[in-house]
Amino acid sequence: MQILSPEFSHQEMIPAKYTCDGADISPPLDWSGIPPATKSLVLIVDDPDAPDPAAPRMTWVHWVLYDIPPTLHGLAEGAADQLPPGIREGMNDFRRTRYGGPCPPMGKHRYFFKLYALDKMLGMLKHANKTSVEKAMQGHILMKAELVGLYKKGR
Repeated sequence: MQILSPEFSHQEMIPAKYTCDGADISPPLDWSGIPPATKSLVLIVDDPDAPDPAAPRMTWVHWVLYDIPPTLHGLAEGAADQLPPGIREGMNDFRRTRYGGPCPPMGKHRYFFKLYALDKMLGMLKHANKTSVEKAMQGHILMKAELVGLYKKGR
């Protein structure tokens, strides 16, 4: 399984358009190689370098999507503003249920776009966030793919 973006390559800089320095819209994402037994996909975008990459203290969650239909092969640019039917969103660390782009207070951070193929739908989760989605996924992950983008504010 693979996740890519036509706007940035793995371990390369994320264009400012997809960050707090730009329009802060979600980047386009494409995926392939979904296992045949997949019932749903999960996308979690987070930053393990918060607040300072030299001394990280937390992983900042930017986006949580779950119950993504396995027939979907990606998300268009700005999809966070109008998600395809059936996709559920969890709360991020901006305290909202939509994409929040990179906005590091200092240094160059890594942003992990993690895609999981699951053997079940997760359904409505009470207080959906990264923690509750990851807990519900336990024992149901068929495969995982990862894309890492980099960003330094005001570059």
